[in-house]
Amino acid sequence: MRLRHQLAHFVTPHSHEAMDKVDTAMETSRQGMRTLWLSLGVLGATTIVQAVIVAMSGSVALLGDTIHNAADALTAVPLGIAFVLGRRAANRRYTYGYGRAEDLAGIAIVLTITASSAVAAYEAVDRLLHPRDITHAGIVAIAAVVGFIGNEWVARYRIRTGRKIGSAALVADGLHARTDGFTSLAVLLGAGGTAIGWRWADPVVGLLITVAILMVLKDAAREVYRRLMDSVDPAMVDTAETALRDVDGVRGLGQVRMRWIGHALRAEADIIVDPDLTIVQAHRVAVDAEHALIHAVPRLTAATVHTDHLTHGNDPHQPLAHHTGA
Repeated sequence: MRLRHQLAHFVTPHSHEAMDKVDTAMETSRQGMRTLWLSLGVLGATTIVQAVIVAMSGSVALLGDTIHNAADALTAVPLGIAFVLGRRAANRRYTYGYGRAEDLAGIAIVLTITASSAVAAYEAVDRLLHPRDITHAGIVAIAAVVGFIGNEWVARYRIRTGRKIGSAALVADGLHARTDGFTSLAVLLGAGGTAIGWRWADPVVGLLITVAILMVLKDAAREVYRRLMDSVDPAMVDTAETALRDVDGVRGLGQVRMRWIGHALRAEADIIVDPDLTIVQAHRVAVDAEHALIHAVPRLTAATVHTDHLTHGNDPHQPLAHHTGA
């Protein structure tokens, strides 16, 4: 195992020093900020184009889509604040740093998606009860296509970057952009239906798109909820346990736990070693175990490894039993 690590370092040298971890955190924040700025620019341009066509056509449906796109662009604000806060160093009050700010931003984004779905539903029902004609249907359709393309590009970019850097909030924001893309398609289909005399087409399609938005809302809310509840992919736990078992000197495993802090993972692991090891030797095994975890689990920045020893008789943890309920 140790020889394999040495070969890995020779091929791809790296360090686990604190400054290197800070640099990695800064780089992921920079990627997030770059994504936010680019998506803000694309959605801003899309909103401006649609606003001009709204002024020309007087389309109420397109006006609603334009408002949605503007709101989606503004979700970059809480995320940007979260990424900036996440760069701050840990202190004696926030001993794990400020990575949880992203989870708060995720809540804000979920609430924004909820508000968007409510507005879309209201507009669809209102148009169904009070049908309106759409003028310049061809231009409105072009604006709808522009809105869909802009939102879908932003959605793919945000989701891809969010998954790359481990940001659930950025993934949720990408899903939010996708909902507004669906809203743009509703405008397109509604305009087409109105053009051939189906006045009911616009509101009915709007209701269908509202259902689609609610499905995306469910996915985004689940993503943020799981992050708030310290959920991780069980496959990562399996990977961590496999890596620990391969470490020289590890005779067994206890609990292995992981949690996200922002877009970085931290782990806690209990390993069992031979009882005749010295403190120095046991510590060496623990360091090797942490090293193996950092190599094996993507986005893991640190692990706390506790060493237990094989017992023959009394459990050394017995004094803690009345505190744990064991």
